Amino acid sequence: MLDYQELERIGKECGFTHIAPLDAATIRVLPEVREMCEKNTCHMYGKRWSCPPGAGTLEECEARVRRYTSGILVQTVGELEDELDGEAMMETEALHKENFQRMREVLHKQFPGMLSIGSGCCTRCRECAYPDAPCRFPDDMFASMEAYGMLVTEVCTANGMSYYHGPCTIAYTACFLLE
Repeated sequence: MLDYQELERIGKECGFTHIAPLDAATIRVLPEVREMCEKNTCHMYGKRWSCPPGAGTLEECEARVRRYTSGILVQTVGELEDELDGEAMMETEALHKENFQRMREVLHKQFPGMLSIGSGCCTRCRECAYPDAPCRFPDDMFASMEAYGMLVTEVCTANGMSYYHGPCTIAYTACFLLE
């Protein structure tokens, strides 16, 4: 059984704003979310192993998720000067990725078989080897919750975590599925 108080302590030490227990049974893998990826609004579709189609089929992603029963959700919330404050959005995203990497390193010692699913695409390498060569750092690579077909707002709501924190805020969410 997971010690959620200890996981929350670790999450706070790693810099996350919010941490919540995650019941893996609440995760739905939705084709509509993957279809949003295919529209390529982030310009990463087909460019990284961590993004569709490199992240695997929805069936493969769901099979990975279903190996777990529990985990934690983590979130970094940033303040914006106004709703178009792109600089603060990028700073919060970068901070979230730093927090995520720190937490991955800490949790990996206790849960070497964990599945860490981030926010946005993996940025371990400046240029991904996709599709010409295998991932150079498969143990460091991570896909996003959306690449896995998860509707982040739904996962948050189903697990008692707010997704919206008021006007002029931005939230980046990730999860760790733990054995």
